[in-house]
Amino acid sequence: MKGKSFGEMSLFLHIFILLAFTGYTYMLCFQAKYQSVIWSIASGVVAGLGVTAGTHRLWAHRSYEAKWPMRFILMIFQTIAFQDNIYQWVRDHRVHHKFTDTDADPYCARRGFFFSHVGWLLIRKHPDVASKGATIDCSDLEQDPIVVFQKKWYIYLMPLCCFIIPTSVPWWAWNESLWCSWHLVICRYCINLNGTWSVNSVAHMWGMKPYDKSLSSTENTGVAIVTFGEGWHNYHHAFPWDYKTGELGNYRLNITTAFINFCAYLGLAYDLKTASADMIRKRVLRSGERIRI
Repeated sequence: MKGKSFGEMSLFLHIFILLAFTGYTYMLCFQAKYQSVIWSIASGVVAGLGVTAGTHRLWAHRSYEAKWPMRFILMIFQTIAFQDNIYQWVRDHRVHHKFTDTDADPYCARRGFFFSHVGWLLIRKHPDVASKGATIDCSDLEQDPIVVFQKKWYIYLMPLCCFIIPTSVPWWAWNESLWCSWHLVICRYCINLNGTWSVNSVAHMWGMKPYDKSLSSTENTGVAIVTFGEGWHNYHHAFPWDYKTGELGNYRLNITTAFINFCAYLGLAYDLKTASADMIRKRVLRSGERIRI
């Protein structure tokens, strides 16, 4: 799926939800059944984990390894999120890390908040994104049968996983109205999207830089909360291969790490990579921002 068409779809859905905000509020408070609200929240959580634990920490950075059942489940979760297929998402993200804050960065924060948040999806990519992107090694993705399967059938899997099934379950299981069920799905989708986008925008503009002051990425607690631990972004850009994507913060501020650790306990995840305390200390002393208390 082309970036522009994905962006146009996202923009359309955002306009749709903003225009109907009052109606949604009324519906959530007085019409939607509590089971539907719980279902919507649960769908949002698994979709979020599909992006954070799946496309980001597993496939983009290879910060840990996962057995095929976990990889398959994460693929389904990521499809629910509808943030393009794994291959496209990972390729763009690897380009972002290698060419951060340059014209080759797909969501370069130096081009402004709106661009890094959503604008990059609404215009043609800078030529450097394509030319530099062609140099990125994605052979590991091309050899992953689960990634290849999703990419091949994404045009059918995405509407089924993101919209049709999440809308149909409340209607079929507890007789929710299709109107409420559909709009809860749209709300969930937009919240998930803005959570992910906030990492590209908010966490590159506001916050501290204790690990590397030369980077635009920051430590942002608010983003960490809404993205299940992705807001410790200065640490992440300093140590992109660390599966925790952060040094500090408990499981309440890094739900994704808790999820990966639980999967490791079950034997589904292994080879969890992390930076040592000594490595972190040396990086802080060498390039970190001096914070006055």
